[in-house]
Amino acid sequence: MNKIDEIIIILESLGLPKAQQNERSALTLLALLDLKEGTPWAKSLKRVIRIHDILIFIQENYGKQYAENTRETIRRQTLHQFEQAGIVVRNPDNPSRPTNSPKTVYQIADEALEVIKKYGTPSWQPVLVEFVKIKGKLTEKYDKRKKRYFISVDLPNGTPVNLSPGKHNELQVKILQEFRKIFCPNTKVTYVGDTARKLLYVDQKLLKQLQIPITKHDKLPDVVLYDKEKNILFLIEAVTAHGPLSPKRQIELEETLKHSRTRRIYISAFPDFHEFKRHISNIAWETEVWIADNPAHMIHFNGPKFFTTHSK
Repeated sequence: MNKIDEIIIILESLGLPKAQQNERSALTLLALLDLKEGTPWAKSLKRVIRIHDILIFIQENYGKQYAENTRETIRRQTLHQFEQAGIVVRNPDNPSRPTNSPKTVYQIADEALEVIKKYGTPSWQPVLVEFVKIKGKLTEKYDKRKKRYFISVDLPNGTPVNLSPGKHNELQVKILQEFRKIFCPNTKVTYVGDTARKLLYVDQKLLKQLQIPITKHDKLPDVVLYDKEKNILFLIEAVTAHGPLSPKRQIELEETLKHSRTRRIYISAFPDFHEFKRHISNIAWETEVWIADNPAHMIHFNGPKFFTTHSK
């Protein structure tokens, strides 16, 4: 058998789901281990590597060319499951690095490395049995390590939520704690997304009541608040790397909310004026802008609707 066939057997033995027992996952793991076709299993290496480097390794050593846009598939459908299985550690050099950072790196876990190095030897079966026995403890160990760097916030109803590290989620916390307190203190937190886990907090009952559809591939903005007394939905996009509430985005959201009888206010939230200026040409009219550095003020993107005289 060649290296790809053998490592698929290893993936199955390590307890990976059927969806990860394939060529893509096999080549990804070989890249993590720096294993070429003729390299013995005992020579498997522990190294830090980006997804971009994984793609280059696969092309150069196994002749398989993946497009750069395959990175998200590898991240979501291979490396994520490797993490869950305790065989890979994400950002071992800097656990506080944001999930969506281009500098994100991966490394084989020590325990998994020792098992793989023994493949094809009499020691393989005993170390495999031991690994499978402690696998749950390994994932728990790495989960605890990641949670030390989570951003924690309590929602108004007392529910604690942990957001993954990064500027985007720091801005979301400011939206929940500062924007809401200043501009809409009577609202109920209906939805909060996360860069790592899109559906971090969802009030399913309320969304159903408001006739707002939601799925695991949800298209809602980062934070949704609801004012029951005024029947107003605040749809807030936290803007750090990705774009604001653009005309296209607003049309998409209107389509998503077409059966909801709520009144809607669209808001693009920025950490500072520098980020705001980067996106100013892409902000939809009839929407609002909130800048966390100046939390007590809002910018309205329209004109005559809010003409007013200035009083000293």
